[in-house]
Amino acid sequence: MNAAAIIAAWRAHLADNRRRSPHTVRAYVAAAERLCAANGLASWEAVAGIEAHHLRAFLAARRAGGIGNASAARELSALKAFISFARAQAGDPDPAAPRLRGPRLKKGLPRPVTPDEAVSLADLVDTLSGDDWIGARDRAVLLLMYGSGLRIAEALSLTGRALPLGEVLQVTGKGGKQRVVPVLPITRAAVAEYARACPWPLTAQEALFRGAKGGPLSPGMVQRAMAQARRALGLPDTATPHALRHSFATHLLSAGADLRSLQELLGHASLGSTQIYTRVDAASLLENYRNAHPRAGEG
Repeated sequence: MNAAAIIAAWRAHLADNRRRSPHTVRAYVAAAERLCAANGLASWEAVAGIEAHHLRAFLAARRAGGIGNASAARELSALKAFISFARAQAGDPDPAAPRLRGPRLKKGLPRPVTPDEAVSLADLVDTLSGDDWIGARDRAVLLLMYGSGLRIAEALSLTGRALPLGEVLQVTGKGGKQRVVPVLPITRAAVAEYARACPWPLTAQEALFRGAKGGPLSPGMVQRAMAQARRALGLPDTATPHALRHSFATHLLSAGADLRSLQELLGHASLGSTQIYTRVDAASLLENYRNAHPRAGEG
């Protein structure tokens, strides 16, 4: 046995036995590769011997390398799963992973989630799901809300007619008003992955996103999945599905989008509804200034 064989077995377990999505397999395998390389692990017994203090040191090094809290929490989740698998392979009668809490983010005023946090949330709803097609579904819904600025009702009102997604998508918002929104490549890939995995026929007339029994997916299921991922990542209670739409708006405004364009993308009836994001963005800029400027705290 060597490190390459361990990684190959871990990849096969995730893809074939656990039937995890390709995205999750890549992320979990990459985390395992980094752990093995950093600690010279070349047998199941060596991986099984990793304890909480080893993980703490490894994650500290990763944080020093520049990854944020959300990425560190996601990496910890992957490594716990890897170690648990290794302990089972080594014949450990109690293959439970080391007990170690993930990093916590400071709780403060409600704020949009960062791009890293948004993707981490979408990825984690996938990995935390007990059923792979449901995990792929929830990831696709969250990426649509973040990447295209959709309300949860707008995402869940899509039918199979939307497939395959292109670079833009026509959605029906409040009052039956239609608008066209952009679709990111990561979102197109996530929706395509879900469509391939979904056990129900996605016809043009029926809901694109299905519940476990084949009916239309309810908002409550998406909210519960995100709440579970939010807790795992240590994000505040304000990190709800609707916060992803707020993040879409705030990040576009920070990048230079004008209010009129943002109004169209969000489907707001009046410009006044969109102007709230100028205040949100100003608050974010002020927080960054106070944290970064060497004299911001001087009286």
